[in-house]
Amino acid sequence: MLGSTHGTLTTDFRARVVACGEEPHAAVHSMTVDAATASVLDVSGRPLHAAVPDLDRFFRPGSVAVVGASDTEGRPNTGITRQLIDWAERVGARLYPVHPTRESVFGRACSPSVADLPEQVDLAVLLVGDPLPVIEELAQAKVRFAVAFASGFAETGEEGAAAQARLAEAVERSGLRLLGPNTNLNAFEKFRDDLDGPAIALITQSGHQGRPVYTLQELGVRLSHWAPTGNEADLETADFISYFSQCPEVGAIACYVEGLKDGRSFLLAADRAARAGVPVVAVKVGRTETGARMAASHTGKLTGADQVVDAAMRQFGVIRVDGLDELQDTAALLARARKPQAEGVVVYSISGGTGAHFSDLATGAGLSLPTLSEAKQRELHEWIPDYLNVANPVDNGGHPVGDWRGRKIIDAILADPDVGVLICPITGPFPPMSDKLAQDLVDAAETTDKLVCVVWGSPVGTEEAYRTTLLGSSRVATFRTFGNCITAVKAYLDHHRFAASYRSPFDEAPRTPSPSFRKAQALMRPGHQLSEHAAKQLLRAYGIRVPREQLVTSAAASVRAAALVGYPVVMKASGARLAHKTELGLVKVGLTSASQVRDAYRELTDIARYEGVELDGILVCQMVERGVEMVVGVTQDALFGPTVTVGLGGVLVEVLHDAAVRVPPFGEDQARSMLGELRGRALLEGVRGGPPVDVDALVEVVLRVQRMALELGDDLTELDINPLMVLGRGQGAVALDALAVCR
Repeated sequence: MLGSTHGTLTTDFRARVVACGEEPHAAVHSMTVDAATASVLDVSGRPLHAAVPDLDRFFRPGSVAVVGASDTEGRPNTGITRQLIDWAERVGARLYPVHPTRESVFGRACSPSVADLPEQVDLAVLLVGDPLPVIEELAQAKVRFAVAFASGFAETGEEGAAAQARLAEAVERSGLRLLGPNTNLNAFEKFRDDLDGPAIALITQSGHQGRPVYTLQELGVRLSHWAPTGNEADLETADFISYFSQCPEVGAIACYVEGLKDGRSFLLAADRAARAGVPVVAVKVGRTETGARMAASHTGKLTGADQVVDAAMRQFGVIRVDGLDELQDTAALLARARKPQAEGVVVYSISGGTGAHFSDLATGAGLSLPTLSEAKQRELHEWIPDYLNVANPVDNGGHPVGDWRGRKIIDAILADPDVGVLICPITGPFPPMSDKLAQDLVDAAETTDKLVCVVWGSPVGTEEAYRTTLLGSSRVATFRTFGNCITAVKAYLDHHRFAASYRSPFDEAPRTPSPSFRKAQALMRPGHQLSEHAAKQLLRAYGIRVPREQLVTSAAASVRAAALVGYPVVMKASGARLAHKTELGLVKVGLTSASQVRDAYRELTDIARYEGVELDGILVCQMVERGVEMVVGVTQDALFGPTVTVGLGGVLVEVLHDAAVRVPPFGEDQARSMLGELRGRALLEGVRGGPPVDVDALVEVVLRVQRMALELGDDLTELDINPLMVLGRGQGAVALDALAVCR
């Protein structure tokens, strides 16, 4: 399949080896270091670093107890016991059967309880219907890890969720770490030890969904670990991401995730992987309402708002794919391919139709297919007829493949400094030409640091060129579909671009409250929605510009206020329970005289009385025009806590749904990236002769709103600045309206 280098390690090599069990039963160093870093807290009291659990003794224990062991044929526990015995022998662990009524199991002396074992064990595998009564016994025996296979917990509904909560509480009190419940034997699978190169570490919440990745071993891809997390009453996906990212043998982490136990823990784990340069590829179900319901019924977890999950993964470099086939192909490529030398992709084929088709798909997916230089095209035409296109895609017409010219063409393409990836789609076998083409690609791949990919399109898959030549290569990435190849190559280039510039946002997250926070605290009203006037005072506290305005309670005062603010003015009703003023006719714009202001005051107060709306006054505001209306806000996500959104604003915000979201903390680069995701981003650059707006000011507002979200935390249930009028370049941005809800 693919290459043999992982890249530069970013932490001390021996520390990572010890932490991941490369030396049997080595002393643990990682927990001491990470306990210190995990104690660093942000401004809201949350950790800024992921603690790495010491899972060495879980995957490579010195001793194992099988509670509920059996050798009675026909019983489920018998097959599990037999598999655990085989696994313990492979990893060099001493295995002790435990059963209250058996003297022996498979010829091994059986103890009535864990307390009666001759030594303290590292791992207890619980083959019992209810693991809760056993937890205290394990704690007293100082067992470090336990695995609970039993089902009937949160995946079954409220009663099961309550039972799982009791189990989690017992585990937390005990001090041991638990995998499960509702897990399986995947952690104890047999992994091939004859494969070289960086490995894939696998995490799945549904064991069967990891089978396609596990079987990559049959294609020559190394697998090092499999963590079937089940219901995650204790150990969760984030724990294993943190651990695997420190293992020197792991080249990529592949995940099948149904629900995240804790969003913050997941982000900290993803951050740790990003710091280490270890790519994480994930299938995360729940994109649709149906998928989310199914996920909840299976593992009993929140799936979160999918847009937030998607954004959070992108922030920290987690590569999200949709299918298990994409998961296996993308993880295999990322685990084993060397760092790209360039981002240019060249498509090379023996058919103009194949090359054009693949190139269209690749370009549409965002891959860069540079036009080869005139000099390079002349060189290629030494071996390819002049009437064929060699600009990119390169069409050789077929005949050069069968002789010495085939290798010359491949080497010439790979020698181009702008080319980082060569992709050769072979839509079907046509011996002997396809056999020689495959061999030339494999031989060329051995002499270059650049990525060589082949798409073998035959539905049969038993051909010698595929099974032996291509799959026998550790340097060629072989795919079966165009789509999977394009997805994996894009992820490969995106990951290395991300890794080259990654700076952890947690390193720059505020540790102490700002002076703005103290001002804002005094303005908060727990359990209430703030009036527009009060919400704008909150924005002022954080240095966000609002228009000149005064809150008045009489017609005469409104006229005086208008004179101070300056005509033309806008007048709006202001009240704590007033969210949608325009729909009720409680906004008047473009008032240019005292009489208009006086009349508007009376009309607004009359409407408010008629609608039964309680006001704290009427706002007389500076009228701000000639800008782009945006929305910037804060909402609380069930998984990740406060999130920041920016998008096109105004009265059509709920119609357009053109918005981008991020999870704090994030830096200026992510704030600008949010704007780049908007479909209407061209409005910021100026359209139909309009000038570009002050994007820097918009970014600054987003970052100040993020600071509010971080410091006020759960106390700020919702913030909505709509519209935020972004003025011409260099003129700033003004929050024309605001809504804030306090917890």
